[in-house]
Amino acid sequence: MDKNCPLNNFCTTCRLFAMTEISRLPGPVMELWEWQYQGACRDADDTLFFHPEGERGSTRRRRAEAAKAICRSCPVMMQCREQSLRVREPYGVWGGLSEDERSAILAGKSVSA
Repeated sequence: MDKNCPLNNFCTTCRLFAMTEISRLPGPVMELWEWQYQGACRDADDTLFFHPEGERGSTRRRRAEAAKAICRSCPVMMQCREQSLRVREPYGVWGGLSEDERSAILAGKSVSA
């Protein structure tokens, strides 16, 4: 190392070390998300899972129930649900749960999904 390198990363030796140090690189992420390719919703219309602004009442409930029906037949429903709870997904139906149901679960309230 160059003794004159104040941050230990501007000299040739430090730059070479920094470029070859792979422990700081992000790991592969495909394995974390690949399950989504198996989702029953993969080819479905997104608007079924995400309510338009201002949608309320029975219209919103019917749309959410149609989305949940797709979720019930999904082979990765539980992975989707767990992911949506882990990242606190704020919008849409994920893993058979609406945003209100996820909020209740995260708040520790009982929910029937």
